[in-house]
Amino acid sequence: MTPVPHALPATPVVPPSRSGWHARYLAWRHRLIASPRFQRFAAAFPPTRRIARRNARALFDLCAGFVYAQVLAACLRLDLFRILADGPMTPADLARRLDLPPDRALCLLRAAASLGLLTLLRDGRFALGDLGAALLGNPSVAAMVAHHAMLYDDLRDPVALLRGTNGPTRLSGYWAYAGTNDPAGIDAAAVESYSALMGASQALVARDILDAYPLRPHAHLLDVGGGEGAFAVEAARSSPSLRVTLFDLPPVAARAERRFAAEGLAERAQARGGSFHDGLPHGADAVSLVRVVHDHDDGPALALLKAARAALPPGGTLLLAEPMAGTPGAEPIGDAYFGLYLLAMGSGRPRRAAELAAMLAEAGFARVRECRTRRPMLVRLLVATAP
Repeated sequence: MTPVPHALPATPVVPPSRSGWHARYLAWRHRLIASPRFQRFAAAFPPTRRIARRNARALFDLCAGFVYAQVLAACLRLDLFRILADGPMTPADLARRLDLPPDRALCLLRAAASLGLLTLLRDGRFALGDLGAALLGNPSVAAMVAHHAMLYDDLRDPVALLRGTNGPTRLSGYWAYAGTNDPAGIDAAAVESYSALMGASQALVARDILDAYPLRPHAHLLDVGGGEGAFAVEAARSSPSLRVTLFDLPPVAARAERRFAAEGLAERAQARGGSFHDGLPHGADAVSLVRVVHDHDDGPALALLKAARAALPPGGTLLLAEPMAGTPGAEPIGDAYFGLYLLAMGSGRPRRAAELAAMLAEAGFARVRECRTRRPMLVRLLVATAP
């Protein structure tokens, strides 16, 4: 467990003379990099050639990223990875299975191979690549890729989205609770569209959270915003004596209740419907917020944390798990992807661990610490104690 500060770190004071020198150096450096003449020189000069080529590739990948994503989307829609799960196939056979003209099938196959989704064998057949094989075991990723069609529509004019002049977004309509002042009044039809996707998203990270913080020491977990129960079910399975209460909007809680029954957990897992603005159920010694806080703006997010504190007894534990901004090695995921996604959704923002720690302290929690997860790019975990 790694300690996390309770407040944002102080901004380092840089002496004016040093700051001015650094700014002048950056201005000179950027003028040099922007020069086409220097770019040609750097691409040919042996000491800088590798760096220049790497930067050129990175810049092109930024320009072409949408096309790469659409190659993946096409592979998933055509079920290409599952078709190849039994072994390599020739381009002609694949064209027939995919119902594509041979030349266009080959275009897709080569594109997928260039991205590591497939492997081109020496005999001309195509087999799964490492990334394609990994996708077979992560159906939630396929669900997110299909869901991105709405995000692409909302990002068609990113400047309008940033200025707030693009009108209602598709994502704000999809995530019905994000665009209403009365989330508890949402009907069953409105939640049906997103509940399965939320469940898939939680299932992707549930095991990572429970490996980082086993729940065996606890008797009763309150899973707030738990959707259809993906995390709650995994938590109950991991600790056979644990009681679980899931709290979500009434029509979502009803779906979770049915899932608990189907999983044979009805005796120790229940779902309750409501809004956290009206308070949370008491009686649990642990509360989990899995991919929930970043869906809310600062005011509602702080109110949610205060409600969780009020629901816990002294010594109770809060688990706050979500992808976070500023994650080392995964900065584009938290700051770029989730930053723009939540902006299009119309509610919430990605936060850094220190920001969340400060909010937890303001909400009345103490001893905020981070428990390391296996894949911090997908989820990080802060654990706080109710004093």
